Amino acid sequence: MATQTAGGLTLHTNSLTGVHWAGIALAVISGVIHLALGVSFITSPLGWAFLVAGVGFLGGSVAVLVDYRRSLMYLLGIPFTAGQIVAWYVVNAPDFSPLGIADKVAQLLLIVVLVVLYRRESA
Repeated sequence: MATQTAGGLTLHTNSLTGVHWAGIALAVISGVIHLALGVSFITSPLGWAFLVAGVGFLGGSVAVLVDYRRSLMYLLGIPFTAGQIVAWYVVNAPDFSPLGIADKVAQLLLIVVLVVLYRRESA
């Protein structure tokens, strides 16, 4: 069912499957974590990188919800998310926090979901 939001965007939720919702949840989890970290490190360039990443995850989720070029969002989301994992490893190795590990598990699952969704759309 499509519903109108206050901002004038139309949500297209009738075409979303459980896999879509899982991807949205995983992206929102990672986005919120990145925004929180970005705010806590706001005075450093790393903090701004966290904010950009958080906005990317949340923006991608909104794009899927409003049915804006979903196939492209899946395709762009794969390297975007993989890049987050690589950057995290480079910056944090060998001291990995439980929050960082949980976020990366969510991101690995998100990559799997994005691949599944992209393959479904391109088949």
